Amino acid sequence: MMINEMNQEECRAFLASASLGRLGCSLDNQPYVVPIYFVYELDYIYVLSTFGQKTDWMRANPQVCLEVDEITTQSQWVSVIANGRYQELPEPQFTAEREHARALLGKRYRWWQNALAERELRLGNDSITSLFFRLHIDSTTGLRAIGEPAERDEKRG
Repeated sequence: MMINEMNQEECRAFLASASLGRLGCSLDNQPYVVPIYFVYELDYIYVLSTFGQKTDWMRANPQVCLEVDEITTQSQWVSVIANGRYQELPEPQFTAEREHARALLGKRYRWWQNALAERELRLGNDSITSLFFRLHIDSTTGLRAIGEPAERDEKRG
């Protein structure tokens, strides 16, 4: 297996093709990681969410990261980490950005389901308040593992 670093263009192309990742934030030296559905465009990750621990923590410490991976086999995988800053998109000052986020996310299948449905099921409340936020990406890093031809052939056989 060979593991290669990905350049910025490869990392951003991978983010554009993905829709599920793990958001990492921290507060008082305690990390917190949760799965999120997202969409990537240019230097931003757009997300629909609900209020809770992650939003409380990101408001207090806006430095976050997003990890996205695709694992084909143990010897073929891609992993990208985007480091950036949290920015909430409240009404009315971010109406255009919210509509843009909604339009981008709307192109994805069931983009709203994770954030709202999970919270409604858990709390039994159908009046959960949602919010849009984005992550401004400061840097990306990525690794791509490529199995040797013999390893790939063994997986097929």
